[in-house]
Amino acid sequence: MTHPASWSSTAFNPVPESENRIHSDEVARVHGFRGGLVPGVVVSAYLLHPAAVAWGLPFAEGGRAHVRVGSPVYDGEAFRVEVESATDDRYEARLVDDRGVECATARVALPREIPAPPVRRGDPLLSRDASRPEASRTVLEGLRETGLGALRARWTEKAEITSYLRDPRAIAPVFLEEGVASPAFILGLTNWVLAANVKMSAWLHLETDSQLFRPVAPGAELVVEAAIADLFEKKGHEFVDVDVAVFDERDGSALAGVNLRAIYRLRGA
Repeated sequence: MTHPASWSSTAFNPVPESENRIHSDEVARVHGFRGGLVPGVVVSAYLLHPAAVAWGLPFAEGGRAHVRVGSPVYDGEAFRVEVESATDDRYEARLVDDRGVECATARVALPREIPAPPVRRGDPLLSRDASRPEASRTVLEGLRETGLGALRARWTEKAEITSYLRDPRAIAPVFLEEGVASPAFILGLTNWVLAANVKMSAWLHLETDSQLFRPVAPGAELVVEAAIADLFEKKGHEFVDVDVAVFDERDGSALAGVNLRAIYRLRGA
């Protein structure tokens, strides 16, 4: 097993037509950005790419990561992931754009002891045509008490985010050779389960603390359960913390556990 190494590439926004309009140029500019933002889950995948390259399948089977996105990354712009303090089971990294701005940071590890996985609660499954209330502090406080609906998902080549690079052949070999889902898709599930419960026109994925338990295999049918852990306001933005667990629908085993922090309502929206 080798040490993770620094790398560089060009940022890619795979979802410019997403329901989350912060990924579109016109809405992002209204909020003061230079253009549509590359999804936070894709930026996270850039920081976890060194782990996937160096550790391969063991990373998909038990990797742990804390990723924080602090500044926007834009489609088509160059970036570099600088790996620091790398050993054969952990490293720290930061993503720097072509202007020298530190946009995101990560701490990544292969823990020697995997924590106990989450257990499926049996939350009611959402229907695809379920009505959703507009996200607000009142609505989310209510859902914090009553619980969120669970999301069904499937990992296939038709999933919303299958590649974190414009050339899918350039992603880490483990994802190509084994066909397992990359962190961009797995962390994307945290966004999608929240958005399946409430309507949000433009919002930001900021931070995740994730633990993988098993690879998400090709064709896997998934159930994603989530619960609101905290709600707060800071500098005019409205934040939500969500605890998310991803399960294999077939046998109920846990595939990943993630704590998400997002801004569900931007200042002035």
